[in-house]
Amino acid sequence: MSAGGRVARARALLARGLPPAEVALAVGYCDQPQLHRHFTRVVGIAEVASAAHPDPTQFDARSDYHDPAARRDEPRWLLVDVRFKRKLKRTITLEELKGRDELAEFALVRRGNRLSVMPVTRAQWDFILGLE
Repeated sequence: MSAGGRVARARALLARGLPPAEVALAVGYCDQPQLHRHFTRVVGIAEVASAAHPDPTQFDARSDYHDPAARRDEPRWLLVDVRFKRKLKRTITLEELKGRDELAEFALVRRGNRLSVMPVTRAQWDFILGLE
């Protein structure tokens, strides 16, 4: 599906009332910056559920993520599966995190950073979970 097609699909799914997290999974959130405004709360924890393995889309010529240089014996792109671990006892907002001096050095709360895979120190993780 083209990037424009995914945007239209995301918009339609959101209009139907699907939760933003489900929409993100359905359309491939990794390159959907228009969904960032929906991800402003921490509501649960996920964990890595598999070892890294080749991303099959790199081998599919019909995929937007096709990589002609990738070979099955030498994949260029890997992914991991994730699974739900638990829901937090309460929702923690991004604004709440931004207002905490203890998290001033946390990449997520610094101006200009986008939600992505980013490092979280043990101290930051423990502090956030302590807000439950």
